[in-house]
Amino acid sequence: MKRFFSFPNPVNDAAARSVALGVITLSVVTFVTGWAWLLILLTYGFAARVAAGPKISPLGWFAVHVSGPRLKSWEKFVPGPPKRFAQAMGLAFSAAALITWLSAGWLDARWILLPLIGAASLEGFLGFCMGCTIFGWLIRKGLIPESVCVECGDLSAVYRRAGYDVN
Repeated sequence: MKRFFSFPNPVNDAAARSVALGVITLSVVTFVTGWAWLLILLTYGFAARVAAGPKISPLGWFAVHVSGPRLKSWEKFVPGPPKRFAQAMGLAFSAAALITWLSAGWLDARWILLPLIGAASLEGFLGFCMGCTIFGWLIRKGLIPESVCVECGDLSAVYRRAGYDVN
């Protein structure tokens, strides 16, 4: 059971960026059309990825098995814990939008999608992970123990574990 509820480490950045592009698409469609029920799918996707990585997330599965492997120029292996933290941040924003929609209505909820679209756009288009950056800052401030992501300071360990020769 513990293995099922795990997050991959390392993570192929091409798959992470593919997930971000899917999040952008779903969020923009939701924002533009006003189909607030799509917030349920968006929130489920983030919750599934936080809980079990790409295993039970349709978008995560597609990114790992279909789109990610085709994006060779984006392929690099990065530590998993910061990516899981980034997914948790996405979960917080999508859940906040969903709860706001259910309690206060769509006109208030839609604005919560804008920071999510912004962060996902940085990841998807530029490869800059806002959640990973915040995660690193929290480690440096001592709010997250370094033991959570030993690799974050040593990327060569991530590459070695992924099977790459770093010598």
